[in-house]
Amino acid sequence: MQILIIGGTGNISTPITKMLQGKGHLLTLFNNDEKRPQWLLPETRVITGNRKDLPSFKDQIFKNGNFDCVIDMICFEPQDAENDVAIFKGHTEQFIFCSTVDVYPKTPVCYPVNETIKIGALPSFQYAWKKVECEKKLWEAHRRGNFNLTVLRPAATYNETWSPGVHSFGGQSYHLDRIRKGRPIIMHGDGNSIWVASYCTDTANAFIGAIGNKNAFGMAYNVTGDEWMTHNHMWKTIASVMGAPDPDFVYIPALLLSKLVPVEAEWCRENFMHNNIFDNSRAKSELGFKYTISYEKGVQKCLAYLDSHNLIENCDNYPYYDKIVIKWRAAEKDLTSMFR
Repeated sequence: MQILIIGGTGNISTPITKMLQGKGHLLTLFNNDEKRPQWLLPETRVITGNRKDLPSFKDQIFKNGNFDCVIDMICFEPQDAENDVAIFKGHTEQFIFCSTVDVYPKTPVCYPVNETIKIGALPSFQYAWKKVECEKKLWEAHRRGNFNLTVLRPAATYNETWSPGVHSFGGQSYHLDRIRKGRPIIMHGDGNSIWVASYCTDTANAFIGAIGNKNAFGMAYNVTGDEWMTHNHMWKTIASVMGAPDPDFVYIPALLLSKLVPVEAEWCRENFMHNNIFDNSRAKSELGFKYTISYEKGVQKCLAYLDSHNLIENCDNYPYYDKIVIKWRAAEKDLTSMFR
């Protein structure tokens, strides 16, 4: 097959590319980074450019003709989706869009969330809202017959170069340093909201199962972890793998955190405080998706890599964190004394 991946060397797309190489496909990557990773085979064509420069983008990618399948891994703006439609209509049989489970409402009527639930994210959660708008434009193109659309909706997907844990302020590795040093860990709410995570190769396998799969034309798929874990459990797992003591959790209401540090706690307010529980059965039956790497095993892989490459950041670089802990614990003590 002639396959184009827009953004073929990222978190999910790196294992996709590795799985496709050497299988007889004519594989093309379109990247904005001029560096060619050493693991790319010589026959994999890499185009470097700016996708927002439409005339140049179109000229570059169609030099060798049309594609059987186009996979867009880095479409985050509605305008990017509009450009995809303008460029690829009539030039590919299948268009695969990497969306996100965050397109679903955060307060669904029931769990687990499956693909029959109507998508809709709040404009306050810009990442998710833009993905919804992208999907709408691509589904319209599908209905017009411009190409056959397949949408995959991953949840948190991690690889060994990242922190396997998502904390109240994001996914930075300094939180691992706090765990190791036994420093207090801020936890939104009571830490019992549910989270799911999938190791990158498991997520990538679903994309492989979608390529050229006619049963996947006009379909959307959840591709998430199968372990429904509380945030408390995730960080206790990380501490256990590290050989560190149980985390000293400091429980603070999520909405308060979003007022104290609105930028850092944006995802906490819009996402982490809610339950993330999804049904992957459609992807399993139609794409051959399998959840093979448990969270504990994934944590082991990540920590081994991060430690060996000295990639865990010093938590002392974030002094605001300890200021919040100190102020909250003082306020908590004062309130307790007052009402007792």
